[in-house]
Amino acid sequence: MQKRILGKDGLGSVGLEVSALGLGCMGLSFAYGPALEKKDGIALLHGAIDRGVTFFDTAEVYGPLTNEELLGEALAPVRHKIQIATKFGFNIDYKTGQRLDGLNSRPEHIKAMVNASLKRLSTDWIDLLYQHRVDENVPIEDVAGTVKDLIKEGKVKHFGLSEAGAKTIRRAHAVQPVTALQSEYSLWFRDLETEIIPTLEELGIGLVPYSPLGRGFLTGKIDANTTFDKSDFRNTVPRFSPEARQANQAFVDWLGGVAAKKKATPAQIALAWLLAKKPFIAPIPGTTKIHRLEENLGALNITFTPDELREIDAQSAKITVTGERYTPQMQKYVGR
Repeated sequence: MQKRILGKDGLGSVGLEVSALGLGCMGLSFAYGPALEKKDGIALLHGAIDRGVTFFDTAEVYGPLTNEELLGEALAPVRHKIQIATKFGFNIDYKTGQRLDGLNSRPEHIKAMVNASLKRLSTDWIDLLYQHRVDENVPIEDVAGTVKDLIKEGKVKHFGLSEAGAKTIRRAHAVQPVTALQSEYSLWFRDLETEIIPTLEELGIGLVPYSPLGRGFLTGKIDANTTFDKSDFRNTVPRFSPEARQANQAFVDWLGGVAAKKKATPAQIALAWLLAKKPFIAPIPGTTKIHRLEENLGALNITFTPDELREIDAQSAKITVTGERYTPQMQKYVGR
């Protein structure tokens, strides 16, 4: 398995080493239809480990809480060989396990979350702790300072942000070096290239793209006639309305043509493109199926010449993508 380095510790030394492709674990428990049976989720996680994946991404809000518990049970036997990333920041009632409205990054809430996550994850430390969304009611300096204290205590190894704006990243990094930013980035969502990626490169911060396959659309397996389970959050996403999917078919058709020339699948091209963009990028595609996991890992064997990469960049930028990536309620939490 190829490796990538996320960030530095602020003193110029190496940051967090992870597998070049990680595994986004949200879909095992949450968001894309019914949760997997526990035994099937554990089998998928063990299958990823057997194939060299060491970087596993979860969050307290996935479930809520149940995704961390699943990872804790499945990954405990290999804990010293892997890296676990989890997140705080949404408002959760720990007594009931229910998600409440809004965000919560108050220092006392962060500390309570970490202690609870450590128990659910059956571990003594969290390799990478992200603020899931920027809470405008809590200064980012207070958030970074709280995580800095948790790092000193040994409960956390590295600090991350998710969907944060460039100014917020700089302010947080000045208090506690940020190891990684986790944000959506893919062939059909490239907004990070204008300001965010140059900021990360300047500061020595890694990038962990979530939804690198466009929530499944870039696999070529979804079209205007696809129906999602009633619990699948894509039912509410503007970019996944039947009209948007029909309009966006042009993007998948183009991607399929690129894949055919490289004797690869569209998903493999989308992932290989991300890996080729910067050496500090480690995508975390999610899946519930072993054969899709193997397909995704096949992206590690695909390379592009500089001319091929420029052509993909240019052609993808010419195709208009229809629909916002989030509902207005969720969109207000990104880019802060």
